[in-house]
Amino acid sequence: MERRSFLKVSAAAGGSLLIPVFGNAIAAEELLNPVAVQFKKSLADAAMNAATKAGASYCDVRIGRYLNQFLTTRDLNVENIVNTESSGVGVRVIANGAYGFCSTNVMTLDSVAAAARQAVAIARANAKLQTEPVVLAPVKGVGEVAWATPFKKDWRTVPIKEKAEMLIAANKAGLDAGASFMSSNLFQVNQQKYFASTDGSYIDQDIHRLWSPLTATAVDKATNRFRTRDGLSSPASMGYEFFDAKESNKVKAAGNVTTLYKGAYDLIEDARAAGRQAREKLTAKTVEPGKYDLVLSPEHLFLTIHESVGHATELDRVLGYEANYAGTSFATLDKWKSKNFKYGSEMVNIVADKTTPGSLGCVGYDDEGVASKRWDLIRNGILVNYQATRDQAAIIGEKESHGCSYADSWSSVQFQRMPNVSLEAGKKPLTPDDMVKDIKKGIYILGRGSYSIDQQRYNFQFGGQLYFEIKNGKITNQLEDVAYQSNTQEFWNACSALCDERDWRMGGSFFDGKGQPSQVSAVSHGSPTTRFNGISVINTARKIG
Repeated sequence: MERRSFLKVSAAAGGSLLIPVFGNAIAAEELLNPVAVQFKKSLADAAMNAATKAGASYCDVRIGRYLNQFLTTRDLNVENIVNTESSGVGVRVIANGAYGFCSTNVMTLDSVAAAARQAVAIARANAKLQTEPVVLAPVKGVGEVAWATPFKKDWRTVPIKEKAEMLIAANKAGLDAGASFMSSNLFQVNQQKYFASTDGSYIDQDIHRLWSPLTATAVDKATNRFRTRDGLSSPASMGYEFFDAKESNKVKAAGNVTTLYKGAYDLIEDARAAGRQAREKLTAKTVEPGKYDLVLSPEHLFLTIHESVGHATELDRVLGYEANYAGTSFATLDKWKSKNFKYGSEMVNIVADKTTPGSLGCVGYDDEGVASKRWDLIRNGILVNYQATRDQAAIIGEKESHGCSYADSWSSVQFQRMPNVSLEAGKKPLTPDDMVKDIKKGIYILGRGSYSIDQQRYNFQFGGQLYFEIKNGKITNQLEDVAYQSNTQEFWNACSALCDERDWRMGGSFFDGKGQPSQVSAVSHGSPTTRFNGISVINTARKIG
């Protein structure tokens, strides 16, 4: 039986992270076994023919094979290695103006035809409760096409021993640099997705993603206090060449605080820096609450973009269709219709995009067969658009879908999911060092930390991994216990400077949750180092006694 299970990844700080794993365990060598395209096409045709004969006015079929390999390590030991496979067929139809969906993991012509007929029966039952018919924005069938993530080195062909040795070497580097404990993980995903529809599309896609998060923990044995520093890498959609240290493109951070990467990632060097900086956190100065000018690195800012812009401009949240999982949105249609709602300052330009190479959201087509594209969400600070699927496009006057439909499994129905949402770089030459020169009282923040945001995607609080005081134009000592508080509109209107394209890079989320039942997706967010003036900072230290 197909099932959704969870991999428990131990965290060095003593907690644990539950990672969704789809399918059943398999041997590593089975990851390379392909499914013939003609076989997938025959299944799709069987489903579409059965649905049409049963009375469907539209049908799409998604045939998926989802492969995962996860490695987890702690200190100098490998804790777990998991290979999983999940495969099956999902059929979505429109009949009597309503959606119906059914899936099966029995990949035979008779089984998928039966699933299609069941989907039609479900649609007819749904139609009795529906007040208006589903209307899909037009999409032109593309015939038989294929798209694949560009890569130089297939992670599935790399020996597990080599991967484990890389993680252990990273842990050792962190321990030698000052960490008391180290954990590192490697998540690798291959989604083989075949989409067909009665619009005339047969789309075969091969998508690869990977991520290697790490955590260094330093303990003061005299006081039993501890501090952690997570890795500063970003998930990517590319091959195993991501870990080629010789190809890593280092980016100079402000004040040479740490080494950052654009493109390939030097895992061992980051682990070494994490061990040293976790130890330094134990003696770092606690922050004084107050107003500060913040300089936020892309490795940090991606999450603020994700929560305050990405989720806030999802049209289903705006309309109230999505509310159970993390709420709706303050960015309502009346604000968009006014054509003058100041989401941010004039220099804030935020785009939705599914075409940037290496980004987690980069695919050829979405799960409705719509070609990937790029469009504006915020232009010169003004809210100008949302994220829409085929059945949402007409609501905001769009003639076609934005290509935002996605399902995390063949057994899940596709719905509106976030594309890459990114802040454009500044047009004038500006480096991070230039940005801090006139700051009298500020904080430089790197890395993703804890966060909280309200049900309207408006009031929020964000922390980070590393904090450095900016005093009279210079980055000085490390700080601790920092979090900033603001609301979405106030924060983005405080944006006062953007570094140029040389500094632009992507962060991302590998497991972004949405929906009920919950689904996860992977998405990237790019930005340059960015300055925000006069933001409230609080001290998060817990006082005991």
